[in-house]
Amino acid sequence: MIWTKFMPLTILILMHFAWLPGANGDDGKRFTAMDVFELEYANDPQISPNGNQIIYERRSNDIMTDETLSNLWIINRDGSGHRAIVSGSIQASSPRWSKNGERIAYISSEKNGSSIYVRWMDSGQTAQLVRLQKKISSLTWSPDGHWLAFSMGVDVESKPLVALPDMPEGAKWSEPAKVIDSVIYKRDGEIGLLEPAYLHIFVIPADGGTPRQLTTGAFDYEGPFSWTPDSSHIIFSGTQDKDWEYQRIERDIYSISVADGTLKRLTDKAGGERLPKVSPDGHQIAYVYDDNRMIAYRTKVLRIMKFDGSDDRELTGDLDRSVDNIQWAGNGRSIYFQYDDHAMRKVAHVTMSGDLRTIVSGVGGTMHRGGAGRPYMSGSFTVSSNGIIAYTYGRPDRPSDIAVVSSRGQDVLTKLNDDLLDNRVLGQMHEITYSSSFDGQKIQGFYVTPPNFDPGKKYPLILELHGGPHLAYGPTFATEIQRYAAEGYVVFYDNYRGSTSYGEDFALLLHYKYSSREDFADHMSGIDALIEKGFIDSDNLFITGGSAGGIASAYAIGLTDRFKAAAVAKPVINWISKTLTADSYTYQITHQFPGMPWEELEHYWKRSPLSLVGNVVTPTMLMTGEEDYRTPMSETEQFYQALKMRRIDSIMVRFPNSPHSIAGRPSRLIAKVENILAWFARYRSNSDKK
Repeated sequence: MIWTKFMPLTILILMHFAWLPGANGDDGKRFTAMDVFELEYANDPQISPNGNQIIYERRSNDIMTDETLSNLWIINRDGSGHRAIVSGSIQASSPRWSKNGERIAYISSEKNGSSIYVRWMDSGQTAQLVRLQKKISSLTWSPDGHWLAFSMGVDVESKPLVALPDMPEGAKWSEPAKVIDSVIYKRDGEIGLLEPAYLHIFVIPADGGTPRQLTTGAFDYEGPFSWTPDSSHIIFSGTQDKDWEYQRIERDIYSISVADGTLKRLTDKAGGERLPKVSPDGHQIAYVYDDNRMIAYRTKVLRIMKFDGSDDRELTGDLDRSVDNIQWAGNGRSIYFQYDDHAMRKVAHVTMSGDLRTIVSGVGGTMHRGGAGRPYMSGSFTVSSNGIIAYTYGRPDRPSDIAVVSSRGQDVLTKLNDDLLDNRVLGQMHEITYSSSFDGQKIQGFYVTPPNFDPGKKYPLILELHGGPHLAYGPTFATEIQRYAAEGYVVFYDNYRGSTSYGEDFALLLHYKYSSREDFADHMSGIDALIEKGFIDSDNLFITGGSAGGIASAYAIGLTDRFKAAAVAKPVINWISKTLTADSYTYQITHQFPGMPWEELEHYWKRSPLSLVGNVVTPTMLMTGEEDYRTPMSETEQFYQALKMRRIDSIMVRFPNSPHSIAGRPSRLIAKVENILAWFARYRSNSDKK
């Protein structure tokens, strides 16, 4: 059959409209593709210093502009006073309280730059401090309220390699050639080649004025930033190594004087020292440390040192989980942080002697930033000076809301999606733990049963594989999963070997084995465990996944013919070609492979799904963004052409102007899921279409 370029997004979708919600006489309305535009979710909650109010980003999808909008809302700690403070068709983000709680600053992103605004909380008056032509980040107040610090890219002036002759008047020549000598010359999410630039620190008076650049040189200095209590210095992470473009992990902690720009290096150990936070008394600095061993995954630990770099010690040595988002308690006697454990994001605090206690454990709902297509662990928190925690709270049946935890317990303050989802019959989440047939390794997974599930019936199954591979899915709401369930599938996803939140040893089970028969066994053992429960139609199995999940999907269909159809999203097909064409080459080659491609050719080929393409009999859909620099379109094309040469039923779906995140816009999320459903519907046995 010949397919035009329009077939994937039109005819394929129309082919399965008969199976849309309501067509089968269900009692309630199922989750539909257009519901994507009705969902809202909370992000980046910022609690006031006194713990009385929380400002957060309220995100939603605009059906007219096909964008995710971000407005700012505020709510009192007791749930009252819930109202918008910045609203409309805008992108407001990064709300930050001044230390005295009298003002907030935030960023408004625009097509051609960014603006910084300050709002006085007593009057609601708002001032635009500056409009800049570039993206800005890491907005941070000085403790005295006089300054705002932020980071922004600064272009590098470069001389042309050769002076070309001038064009005659009226002539029309081709665009000039582009001469590149940077190691990092492209980045996924940035359309086109990168202009040479370095990330530097700026300050601007909080009462308005001209931004002033503090850092200089051919180096990157990254946020977030931390001020000393007297507002005289900014503490941050960065590197001045001449080979910094090759050393993607190596970072040190620096101090810079706001008055005169004097720069001082505070750490000098091998590895990455990041996320520095100055203690309330200014005597200590806490930071997150990555020792940068040349392996695929390393546990990031919390360390603390005196301001002069002495007495440097680890606080979380007994916790085999990576820490993030560290924040000092108001009294300076302990530090709050978040970590992931068995597919749950949690909040804990640790004392200066290393005594650790988990505060937000995931019971009843996990810390989560819902709204994404797939159920990756996510979410964040902030803590007030008196120990009240505000965080994003998600459940399997709801995207993220705002919750607080204090000595009085937990309170969920918002219900952003009850108006929509109270009127939908959703798929139900279940947990499963099983042993891998490869070596008996325990694997945690989750499965979602369709609305109005009847355990006495047989259902088709979709295996959805997460990316990373050093990431993990959790028991959280995800639009893609709910759409699959709404169409009558049981959806299964497993945190296979290599996944995070199970410790370093478990993550490293996939080291130099990305992909392999070992993680393949993890997936298939989970499917078999579900089949044993009696409600899975073993003749109606389907597989999909994106990025690392796309690699694993393509690898799996080279090892088995059990799947009726596959939907392989943004995969790596040939590691020999991928590693030297993607934007991640300087890190990936050194940390995930035993040597360079020309030195370890056999290893790279063994890990490549293309090495197994001669075995594939499964009908396969491939989909990738045309501007994907992480897993380039050339990878998809290699597999597509190989399948066509073997006469395997296959189709390629290309997303114009899309980077690696093909679901980054609402319409692309819908197109991704509906194309997968239409492809699977073509091969789904008639016996289950009731």
